[in-house]
Amino acid sequence: MIGTIVNTCCIIAGSFVGSLMRKGIDEKYRVVLFDAMGLASIALGASAFTTNIAKSEFPVLFIASLAIGGLIGTRIGIAQRVEAFAQKKGASQLMQGITTASLLYCIGTLSIVGPILSALQGDNTYLFTNSTLDLVSSTIFGATYGVGMIWAAPILFCWQGSIYAIAKLASSSPLLQGTLVNDLGVIGGVLIICSGLSILNIKDCKTMNLLPSLIVPVIWHLVLSLF
Repeated sequence: MIGTIVNTCCIIAGSFVGSLMRKGIDEKYRVVLFDAMGLASIALGASAFTTNIAKSEFPVLFIASLAIGGLIGTRIGIAQRVEAFAQKKGASQLMQGITTASLLYCIGTLSIVGPILSALQGDNTYLFTNSTLDLVSSTIFGATYGVGMIWAAPILFCWQGSIYAIAKLASSSPLLQGTLVNDLGVIGGVLIICSGLSILNIKDCKTMNLLPSLIVPVIWHLVLSLF
């Protein structure tokens, strides 16, 4: 778990440093930062999608996952509930930032494979590399959205901690083999692109409503492992 702890601390540190920088940034420069984060999100999302779709054994699974997950998320009203809570607290823009940052931190090969390698082999190389990248990203997010971005840190900790625990308990499970990581990366890439479009005010895709899509590949691979 040391790799996950370091990764979490880097996000907290970066968010604090970025928030201190934010106080001296004029509004016109903040607009530039928002545009930069939106464009970066789209680029990173597209990269994650193209990299993982080529390795997936089920290249159309992400379509079904997005459709099913989107229906479930819309039925539950995840985005609407989060937006209502954010507006009540006067932090709708911050919530958008936390959503985008959490997706960028959590949905990536390093953040998924890292905890697995840490649990199975004691190798934290991926997580330490991810920590360095997240330190830079969280600094930019902190400068853009403020110190509230530290709330993305416990989300990452729970995400990586859960993967670490599952890997420890199911070291021989077929779920940790095959292309599950790639399928999650494909869907994660699409979700990150959706966040980027929202930041740029191009299209509000209600990204939160699509989060249940990440559960569909897990269920799919779990069913396949039973046969």
